[in-house]
Amino acid sequence: MNFILIGGFVVSAAVETKEFQTEIRQLLDIVIHSLYTEREIFLRELISNSADAMEKLRYTQLTGQDVYQKDLPLEINIDTSEEAHTLTITDNGVGLTREELAENLGTIAHSGSKEFIKHLSEKGNQKDLNLIGQFGVGFYSAFMVAERVTIYTRTFLPEGESLIWESDGAGSYTIKPGDDYQRGTKMVLHLKEDAYDFAKVETIQRIIKQYSSFVPYPVTVNGQKVNTVDALWTKNKSEITDEQYNEFYKFIANAHDEPLYRLHFSSDAPLNINTLLFVPQENFEQFGFGRMEPGVNLYCKKVLIQEKATAILPEWLRFLRGVIDSEELPLNISRETMQDSALVGKLNKVVTTRFIKFLEGQITSEPEKYKMFWEKFNLFLKEGAANDFTHRNDLLKLLQFESSNTQAGELITLSQYVSRMKEDQTAIYYVNGPSRETIETGPYLEIFRDKGLEVIYTYAAIDDYIFGTIGEFEGKRLVSADEANLDLIDKEPKDRSKEALPEEQVAFLTGWLKEVLGAKVTDVRESKRLVDSPAVVLSPYGTNSMQRMMQLMNKDFDSVGPSVLEINAAHPMIKQLETARINEDPFARVAAEQIFENAQIAAGLILDPRGMVNRLNQIIERALAK
Repeated sequence: MNFILIGGFVVSAAVETKEFQTEIRQLLDIVIHSLYTEREIFLRELISNSADAMEKLRYTQLTGQDVYQKDLPLEINIDTSEEAHTLTITDNGVGLTREELAENLGTIAHSGSKEFIKHLSEKGNQKDLNLIGQFGVGFYSAFMVAERVTIYTRTFLPEGESLIWESDGAGSYTIKPGDDYQRGTKMVLHLKEDAYDFAKVETIQRIIKQYSSFVPYPVTVNGQKVNTVDALWTKNKSEITDEQYNEFYKFIANAHDEPLYRLHFSSDAPLNINTLLFVPQENFEQFGFGRMEPGVNLYCKKVLIQEKATAILPEWLRFLRGVIDSEELPLNISRETMQDSALVGKLNKVVTTRFIKFLEGQITSEPEKYKMFWEKFNLFLKEGAANDFTHRNDLLKLLQFESSNTQAGELITLSQYVSRMKEDQTAIYYVNGPSRETIETGPYLEIFRDKGLEVIYTYAAIDDYIFGTIGEFEGKRLVSADEANLDLIDKEPKDRSKEALPEEQVAFLTGWLKEVLGAKVTDVRESKRLVDSPAVVLSPYGTNSMQRMMQLMNKDFDSVGPSVLEINAAHPMIKQLETARINEDPFARVAAEQIFENAQIAAGLILDPRGMVNRLNQIIERALAK
């Protein structure tokens, strides 16, 4: 081996040719010959490697160790040449020694690389590009786009040498002395014919903005800085202006307006994370634009791991936009691992819990603003309350409703309802209907008005589903006002009216009605809940709102399930019906059918109107004949 004198140091002048270790040849064969659809992530890996090299250099300087060319700026420069079909990436980091070139680029230096190969072998042809980098093999992604890679490097050590490493990835590599280069590493990728697009400035700029916008060092492309947006989530909130937050939101969410809410926090227990989340001004699902995609990106040390991450937050939070950065996640954690990782699950719980607590605070601190949020995004919270068992109890505290004690548009929480319940009240009462007017003109509130009990108004079927599923809140049962077996012991409206039909006659009338209505009813009985209405229908299997929902889901508007019919024995209409029955007036059957269907309409059930029209014509004809 020959030696020459360079800069006062004796270095080898020979060209060394070395074979790749067997495992590395396997790895390169996988990388080069497998068909990947997202080859562009090679640039993210190489930029991350450069950033790591400069971070190591910065740490070395902080320890006081001597550094070659210590005044060089820490930056990453990328140059493209469409004529030469090359892409060059240069950093001023720690650089590599001859031993490091051989150890890091030619052999399996870490067990992770063996694990990588083992994983790909087990998956057969289902290669997952997102695994590259997870096992410390990010450099080899260069061979996805390059037919030959040349590395010019000079270590930070003052006595170091300049070296050139080169390989076509086919089985061997060379190391030889180079000219007196500046500290750091310059990697030249001689692009494959099907990868010439990566020599275009606009292509490289786009990839950097997508994956590496927040690398902590300047990144330039042909002399122009590309990563111009600061990683605000890593800064102290006191250092950031509202304008900076708004501009960052517009960048990260591709939006043109300002966010409705923002939540910026850092945590070191149980996980080290930095989080910056935004709630948009509008819910586009509400406008019929289809289901929103998740809008939170997952980073590790400012490098994008997964855009629009699906596993990092529950699906009902898909309206959020922003960034979660955790140093504890491995770079390039695979989508498969994302689904199963206990670390990701812990991250999900921490961030979701923090956001729910934030919203809970907004209810009292800025109620009008929370009301705006609620009007636009309440269905997401309800979706979470219905499906997210982990956070359901906390989500219930965020739900808001009108009630019989509020004005139209005035909302209360379940906790507020509980705080003003009567001393002997054991249940939270609610009733569902399409509108406030429909509910308040219906028969179901009569007993509650009589006893001064507040009733929550729900206008969506999912509300009844949630209440029916959870059963109770803060130790109080959730009871629908239209339940067939409503527990109103000691809460009857009043002593049985002297104007009511005698109990014996009521027994005859209810039996007759059951016969007339047949399969349409499961029971007919005297009502303890009615004050002003003649009759009410109740579902023997749940609530009327659930029956309405089933009708809509099944698009079955001609069939209504059987009901329980309750009659008000003191109402003039019921008393006249009894008189007609006693007199064996044929019209009594027509009237009975109409009273029943009127009660169904009041319950919001969807009926086939054809039979009713004929019956109404009979009723009008009889009325006009008198």
